[in-house]
Amino acid sequence: MNLDLRYTEEQELLRDSVRAMLGDHAPWTRVLKVAESTEPDDADLWRLLAVETGLAALAVPEHLGGAGATLAETAVVLEELGRACAPVPYLGTAVAARALLHLGETDLLRAVAGGEVIALALPFATGPAAPPPSDVEVTVLGDGGPLLNGTVRSVAEALRATVLLVPADGGLYVVDVTAAGVVREQVVSLDETRPLCDVAFWNAPARLLASGPRAAAALDAALVTGAALLASEQVGLAQWCLDTTVEHLRTRYQFGRAVGSFQALKHRLADLWVELVQARAAARHAAVCAAADDPDARLAAALAQAHCGPVAVRAAEECVQMHGGIGFTWEHPAHLYLKRAKSAAIAYGTAAHHRSVLAALVDLPSA
Repeated sequence: MNLDLRYTEEQELLRDSVRAMLGDHAPWTRVLKVAESTEPDDADLWRLLAVETGLAALAVPEHLGGAGATLAETAVVLEELGRACAPVPYLGTAVAARALLHLGETDLLRAVAGGEVIALALPFATGPAAPPPSDVEVTVLGDGGPLLNGTVRSVAEALRATVLLVPADGGLYVVDVTAAGVVREQVVSLDETRPLCDVAFWNAPARLLASGPRAAAALDAALVTGAALLASEQVGLAQWCLDTTVEHLRTRYQFGRAVGSFQALKHRLADLWVELVQARAAARHAAVCAAADDPDARLAAALAQAHCGPVAVRAAEECVQMHGGIGFTWEHPAHLYLKRAKSAAIAYGTAAHHRSVLAALVDLPSA
């Protein structure tokens, strides 16, 4: 398939509008305030994104209340959300929507278009090609519906969710979080802008969406999409770190000279710029492949995560270090980006996991 990886004019306009919106409603001081609060995310910003502008349902068909766009446009929004380190459950909802699209669940997709948060109840570090066995068991009593029992640990973006998609016993179930027997307990996580929680089910009523190969295919499609979209978020994060560091070195003076004039720092930033250009190409390829249902979507997502995760971490580390003393303080946003980069590096599979996936896809022995 011939894929065009360039940003379209519409996507550039989308980027500009989202960046302006986040500049007004998600400055880093607000992000830090939300991270320090007891709230799981920025509810006002989510309402703006999901309800007032419809950006959470970009890839949902128009007849279901969405925008009828593609995952390529969703990736553009995630770049800007990563650039702002925005504390909203956008990525998880987009991943869950991909599973629902695969299954043709129209009612739940309409809920996504209406601004509801739907989370996939899997551990945060779950990657495609190797989902862990579920600790949740399914029982059926008499003529009643299925009941779920068990615990899923370290689930991302589930604290704001109204609906959970739960893999269990070879099936995929939908659970209302307000139902009896569903308990969510927040756990300590490195990244305060993307909190985690343990979800326990005690005879929780559920509805079966799919079972067997159909459920497995929907779950796999969601995880591959998650890995592809996360790469765009990581690129946006790394771009902010590079831009902010360059601006700081241009204006910071030591020994009568701009710090950015020192050759050693120039070389470090040049190396980071090259890696970021490569990361953007890999992330864009993954997003376009996912949008087009390209046969190479799994390979593209694995390649993007194998490269973009480490690049984002390095960019955030360089940002902290090159800012000197201020970069290590709570009064500068660098720590927010470092935490997001470190946590994102394990979401939907680590770089090592994706290198193993790549090795298998190209028939090479893994290390």
